[in-house]
Amino acid sequence: MAKITKIEAQKRQGRYNVYLDGKYTFPVAESVLIQFRLMKGMEIDKELEAQITTANQIARAYSRMLDYLSHQLRTESDVIKKLRELETPEEFIDPVLQKLRDQKLLDDHEYAASYVRTEMNTDLKGPENIRQRLRIKKIGENDIDDALAQFTPERQLENATKLAKKLFRRYRSQPTRRQEQKVRQGLITKGYPSSIYDQIKEQVEPQEDFEQQEELLERQAEKLWRRYRRYDGREREIKFKQAMYRKGFDLDAVQEWLDNHEL
Repeated sequence: MAKITKIEAQKRQGRYNVYLDGKYTFPVAESVLIQFRLMKGMEIDKELEAQITTANQIARAYSRMLDYLSHQLRTESDVIKKLRELETPEEFIDPVLQKLRDQKLLDDHEYAASYVRTEMNTDLKGPENIRQRLRIKKIGENDIDDALAQFTPERQLENATKLAKKLFRRYRSQPTRRQEQKVRQGLITKGYPSSIYDQIKEQVEPQEDFEQQEELLERQAEKLWRRYRRYDGREREIKFKQAMYRKGFDLDAVQEWLDNHEL
């Protein structure tokens, strides 16, 4: 059985070198030193040495995760991924996670709640987008549901209204019908329910600029009418109307343009 003959502090704070029978044998973290009550003169058998080495590896991985967590909140899946990137043996991952949980440094429930608060206050994503992002982080559905309870229907309407107004400004050079289509789709893409546009429609739809719409129709109609000049009569008219409708123009307005064009 070997005996500790020297415990020497490393340059790195909180780390020590342990000498057995006058020879350097293994390093330990301060927490391991305290855990096993290591001191000069203590006898160490192979089994205890193995326990100390394992505890030290766990302590080292734990210390590295403290550094990783110091910059921002992380999920358990983030920490597991980082531990594996650092080639931490699989058998040490669960003990490190448990230690972080015990110290309240790792909490997926709190992470989800914090994430929802941040997104709700700084971005205009809808609840479904937030849910999907939390799922990617491997947050449990119950934790996600609890977190999204903060994003009340009233707050969703408020944020969706801001987003819809922003989208209307982006698509203001589009035909009126196309503007509405784009805004509806934009809200859904951002994670809002499909029904939300009808709830905010009156608040967000800008006053129609008839002169601008007439100019827009005129430019597009002339362009498409020329494009289909290789077709004759009725076929040309049908293809023209279909193309204008796909562009978002009202068919009555398109027909009026055709009537005036023929005259």
